[in-house]
Amino acid sequence: MAGNNSSEIRVAGTGRILVANLNAPLPEAFSDDPAADWGSEWTDLGYTSTDGVTFSKKDKLDPVETWQSISPARFVYADRDLTLKFSMLQFNEDTLPFFLGGSGGDFRRGAEGSNTVQFDVPDGPTFDERALGLEFTDGTAVTYRFVIPRGQVTATDDIKLARKAAAMLGVTFTALSPGEGQALATFVMKDAAYAVPAGA
Repeated sequence: MAGNNSSEIRVAGTGRILVANLNAPLPEAFSDDPAADWGSEWTDLGYTSTDGVTFSKKDKLDPVETWQSISPARFVYADRDLTLKFSMLQFNEDTLPFFLGGSGGDFRRGAEGSNTVQFDVPDGPTFDERALGLEFTDGTAVTYRFVIPRGQVTATDDIKLARKAAAMLGVTFTALSPGEGQALATFVMKDAAYAVPAGA
C-alpha cells in the first residue's frame, strides 16, 4: 500500500549465507527450525563480518543514437549483473575452497594421528559453480530468503593478517543464467507487508 508506513521498513538484524550444489531446492517453508527448512543440501558458511551482505543489481543500457536527434531514440538492454558481496570469518573445509576455488575433496590429510591438512591453491582459475542462499530476519515476524540457483565467485578481497583484527575471506558472488525461462534469482518472504490475494 502506498504512503508512509514504518512497519514496512526492513532492517536485516541478523542473517546467514548458505551454499549448495546447483539448482538445490528452494526453501519455501517457514518453521521454528530454519536449518530444517533449508534441508541437508545447504551448507551454512558461518560467521560473516558486521558489514553483512552488499546486494547489487546493475543493468547496462546501450543507447540507440540517430541522425535526426541529439537524444537517444531508445535503449537496448546489454547486460545485467546480480551480485552478493560478503566476508566470511571462519576458515574451514567449506569456506576456504569457496574463496580459493576447489572443493572439500581437495584437502589432503597427513598420516593417521596427525593433525595436519594440506590444500593446494589451483594454478589457474577453476569453474566452481554453486547455488547460493541468503536469509535475514527483522524481529520474529519477518524473514527474507534470497536464492541464486546458479552462480560463482567472481572476485575476492585481499586477506589481511593482523594482530588486532580477524582475518576475513571476502568474496563477490555473481549470478549466472540458469537457463531459458528460469529465474535468475528468487525471493521467498514471510512478511505481512505483502498483500496476498484471498485463496492464493
